[in-house]
This record gives sequence, C-alpha cells and structure tokens, in this order.
Amino acid sequence: MRLQALDVFRGIAIASMILVNNPGSWDFVYPLLNHAEWNGCTPTDLVFPFFLFIVGVAMAFSLLKYTKEYRSPETTVPESIYWRIAKRCGILFLLGLLLNGFPTYNLAQIRIMGVLQRISVAYFLAAIAIFNLSKKGLWILSAAILVGYWIALQYIPVPSYGAGNLTPEGNFAAYIDRILLGQNHLWKGGVYDPEGLFSTFPAVVTVLAGYLTGNWIRKQPIRTYTSISLIVFAISCFVVGYLWAEIFPLNKSLWTSSFTTVTVGWSLLLLAFCYETLEVRGWTKWGFPFKVMGLNALFIFVASGFVARLLNLIKIGNSPEAPSAKTWLYETVFQSIFGPMNGSLAFAIATLLFWWVISYFMYRQGWFVKV
Repeated sequence: MRLQALDVFRGIAIASMILVNNPGSWDFVYPLLNHAEWNGCTPTDLVFPFFLFIVGVAMAFSLLKYTKEYRSPETTVPESIYWRIAKRCGILFLLGLLLNGFPTYNLAQIRIMGVLQRISVAYFLAAIAIFNLSKKGLWILSAAILVGYWIALQYIPVPSYGAGNLTPEGNFAAYIDRILLGQNHLWKGGVYDPEGLFSTFPAVVTVLAGYLTGNWIRKQPIRTYTSISLIVFAISCFVVGYLWAEIFPLNKSLWTSSFTTVTVGWSLLLLAFCYETLEVRGWTKWGFPFKVMGLNALFIFVASGFVARLLNLIKIGNSPEAPSAKTWLYETVFQSIFGPMNGSLAFAIATLLFWWVISYFMYRQGWFVKV
C-alpha cells in the first residue's frame, strides 16, 4: 500500500523548506517565512517536524514485517536489517556533513549536526524502538522521553547558569552538546546548535508519533471517518502541547516537549487534509505538483543546498567588494523589479520553481533517488 497523501505531504514539506531557505536577502524576509527568534512557533518552524513525522509514517509501511506486532514471537529481527538501516543512516549523516563542510571541509571547525544528521539519528533510534517494543511500549517510551527531557532542562543545573535556564547559552541541552561535540563543531561555532545532539531525543518522539499514526492509518478503511479521527488526535495534541507550553515554552531550537506535541498536532492536521482530499475524495490534481517534488525530496534538498552555497561563493567581478552571484542576481533582477522585500520573496519563489522543473524532469524520466 502506498499513500499518495504521504508523497504529497513530503512534497509540501520540501517545497516549503526551499522557499524559506532561499530568500534573496536574509535582511528582507516576511515574518511568516522566518523562524521564531527563540521561543515561539511560526509556520516556518513546522517544516522540519513535518519531515520527521513523514519519516515515521513511512516506516509504518516499510518496516511492517519486522515489528513485534507482525512477526512471530519466537523470531527476531534479522541482523542484516539493522545493518541496512545503519548503512542508510550513515549515508544520510555523511551527506549532511558534506553539506556542512562545503567547500573547505575544515575538520577542526566543521559542524557535526544538521538537518540530515538529525533525521539520520532519529530514524535509527526510532527503528530500534519499533523493532523491540510493542505499540504500548512505544507510547510509554515517547511519554517518558518527553517528560524526562522536560525534567532535564528544568531541573538539572548547568554550571554558571543554574537549573531551568532556557537561554541559548544556559540551557542543559546546549551544555551537553558543548561537552560532547565541542563548541567549534556547533552551529556557526556558537554556544548552541538548533539541531543539536541532546535535543534530538524529543525529535525521536516526532518520528515515533508518525510511525504510530501510519500504523493506525494502515488498518483503517479509506473513508472520511479516518480523516476526522486524525483531526481529533490533532486537537488533543494542541490541548496538551499549548497547556504544556505555559511552563515549558514552544522552542524549535531546543525541540521542547511542548513544541514536539504541538507540531505533531499540525502534522496530523495537514495529513488529514491530504488524506481526505487525495485518498478519500480522489482530488489528485492539486497534489500533483507536490507529489513530483515529494518523490525526490532527498535529492532536491541536497542538490539545492549545494547550489545555494555555490551561488554565495561565486563572485561577479574581480574587486574585493565584488558581490556573490546570489547577491548580484537578487539586486540586479529581483530587487530592481519588485523592491527589497518582495524581491527577496520573488527570488525564493524563482528558486522553488527552478527545483520544481528539475523534479518534474526527473519524474518524467522515472528517476527517483533513494538511500
């Protein structure tokens, strides 16, 4: 069984990621297309949780025969499956490092974690849990991680900052990352990493929530009742998450427990919309442009990342003040036509259209890049 809704959902996520990652100028970005400065949650902050949730939903189909629910009690998961998953995760992690280090690959300062690295680690840990725990066990583990993470950040003191400090430099997750990874290997060599190692633990719950959702959907008839149930689950997540946020703020960089719960709610809501329109009602035309991108999401993410970096490296002119190719394109074409703010947005939209054309060409050729 293959869910069109999942491919379209993935396409929406990758299209959104390209749009928010490629403004003409970071000085001119509409608030909805920017991350929350620290606490809070904008639409842009939902994009990465969407990806992790999608990974979990897909696992409910791809790993079905290896789970405790569907293999016989006396059998174990073949060792080859663990190695296959470890290899896949290793490739994802390496791709993330290749993006982070480009073009100098200075090992003394390369950022270790990142988007692909977090997906890699979260997928691996979630797979181990899925293979070895029952459905009830996964629920208990998820709750334990979220509560344990909250307790760690609120009650374990950080040297020089004390307990319950949720600032970028004083929070417990950043402290652990500085110890384990070293400050030179964090985001921009700073005091914390928005895709840090310790804060990946609650991100594992995002994957597990996707898995539990996908496992439930797989057993349901294709009807509106299924979509309504997803919406009810989403509302439940909103109630728990927003109430929790009163004492443990929504924060993407820390991937707080409240942020995890609320973003699972938004993921369920978008999945319900895709499921109802595509699977139940058969309205597939609107989803086709997103499906094209969703089927090659990994390739588009990696390729767009390298191209964006190249545009910033290539200089137009020989003087020391020569602008980068990106700045030249933005200022000469987009800013001159649309102005600074709208020109920055137009640049991002043009970038998105460019990668859609690449995706469509690959789709027509039957080229699907997978790990």
